[in-house]
Amino acid sequence: MPYARDLSGIEIRGNAKDWWGKARKTFERGSEPVVGSIMSFRATRGMPLGHVAVVSDIVTDREVIVNHANWHRNKVSLKMAVKDVSKNNDWTLVRVESYPGRYGSLYPVNGFIYPTDDG
Repeated sequence: MPYARDLSGIEIRGNAKDWWGKARKTFERGSEPVVGSIMSFRATRGMPLGHVAVVSDIVTDREVIVNHANWHRNKVSLKMAVKDVSKNNDWTLVRVESYPGRYGSLYPVNGFIYPTDDG
């Protein structure tokens, strides 16, 4: 989480699964990706602590590029594509490009945490 915190300026601490709730009173949250925002992944059986990634580019209304740490253990992953595969096009379910051209499992997403203008 230090990587996402440093890159986005969003000062939240603790496990990634807790960021969405912790952001509620301090940061704007929503369902639209914005460059510089944090994509907040829900905890799952395979990812019990959740995950956070920083949106670095918007490709289309259904695809973004993210930078994040520890998607692959102890590594920073840059310029990884994430596709919205949710039924309602609302970014609640995504696939992450874990390796170039290869998209992995389905991952549930809480939404996006937006940096403050002065952050």
